[in-house]
Amino acid sequence: MSPRGVAIPDLRERLFDAAERIVAREGSAALTSRAVTTEAGCAKGVLHTHFAGLDEFVAELVLDRFSRGAAVAADLPARAGTGTVAENLGAVAAAVLALDPGVVGLSLTRPGAARHVRDAWQSGAPGFGVIQGSIEGYLRAEQERGRVPESLDPDTVALALVGTLHHLLMTGGLDPQSPRPRADRLIRTLLAAP
Repeated sequence: MSPRGVAIPDLRERLFDAAERIVAREGSAALTSRAVTTEAGCAKGVLHTHFAGLDEFVAELVLDRFSRGAAVAADLPARAGTGTVAENLGAVAAAVLALDPGVVGLSLTRPGAARHVRDAWQSGAPGFGVIQGSIEGYLRAEQERGRVPESLDPDTVALALVGTLHHLLMTGGLDPQSPRPRADRLIRTLLAAP
């Protein structure tokens, strides 16, 4: 345990990692501010010193984790003309599906957290909308290079892929099939459509 008044390096990430371990091990019902700080080896009140409460903490955790997938997607347009289109879209799918469904589900079980996440996304925080926009831009760039047919509708393909990733992520623990091969099959199907 860190002594009181001593700065803890990477505290935010330490608390987020602790929350993910708790949810993975015990489920979302076990997530309390005390459980998080105990798991992180921090003083009991440190979570409330840095966040307005558990709802804000959960929302910030979800937003942080989504920003990772969005960062991979943001790089997509720059990758136009490299690798294969399916591989590039697959990398985004893998980044989104790497999110812990239990952690993402937390924001649905806590109305305050859900509101915070929704407001942040509407204000432009990285989430599904940003990922969708990056995929659209990428597919248009690939069309300009002739690597994607002009008949392909980038907006519809991006919406279908993001909607499917959302579904696979939110039902990840309920479906015995691995989500990544399903996403890869969808990508191949969408790219092959006339």
